[in-house]
Amino acid sequence: MTWVIAHRGASADERENTLPAFERAIALGADFVELDVQASDDGELVVFHDLDLDRLTPLRGPLRRRSAAELREHGIPTLEEVVELARGRIGVMAELKSAHLSRRHDVVGRTVALLGEDDVILSFGRRTLLEVRRRRPSLRVLQHVGYGVSIRAAAGYAWAVGFHDRRVTPRGVARARRLGLATTVYTVNDERRMRQLVALGVDGIFSDRPALLREVVSSPARAPAQAPAPARSPG
Repeated sequence: MTWVIAHRGASADERENTLPAFERAIALGADFVELDVQASDDGELVVFHDLDLDRLTPLRGPLRRRSAAELREHGIPTLEEVVELARGRIGVMAELKSAHLSRRHDVVGRTVALLGEDDVILSFGRRTLLEVRRRRPSLRVLQHVGYGVSIRAAAGYAWAVGFHDRRVTPRGVARARRLGLATTVYTVNDERRMRQLVALGVDGIFSDRPALLREVVSSPARAPAQAPAPARSPG
């Protein structure tokens, strides 16, 4: 059965990448929560997507220039808080965002140390995932492909690949399967498109609407209709 991956939590219902969004995803029966890891100015690992704070908080400028205490005042959780919330209840897919900006805080090594054996680290960056594999070979990694990394290259080290919905093709999915890779697609919020991808046989779908996706996955028999790909940006 296709995995329901709650993109930044149940982000259609609650503010993305917050404890309420992750709690809601658990309540809705998602298989994984996807989240984004960065480091604060004082080195705390925090969960937030954008490099700048402007879109989702009253703060301005780069997240990396703010302390963890400042960020907490605006509902930005630490990675440790989210992992504790999720433990034993739902899988975690942690995306490493621009880890090169926070090398002095060892974002890769500390994220790897916090996650459980059933969790996953994902990234657009090949070097980041190779570092994960070096630090903890048993931890699964998911490589987003089509943005500088090919399916064939990913097969050398990844457990799974992620396709942007606008770029996924039956041929690409079949190629990944032949190479032994699990297949995921992001970010899908349209019911008809969800049904198409379930029919295609992808292993997992990232969605802001995990309740709808769970419903589709649980009753996939309805014939999928043609639908446009969503306009959501990657990541």
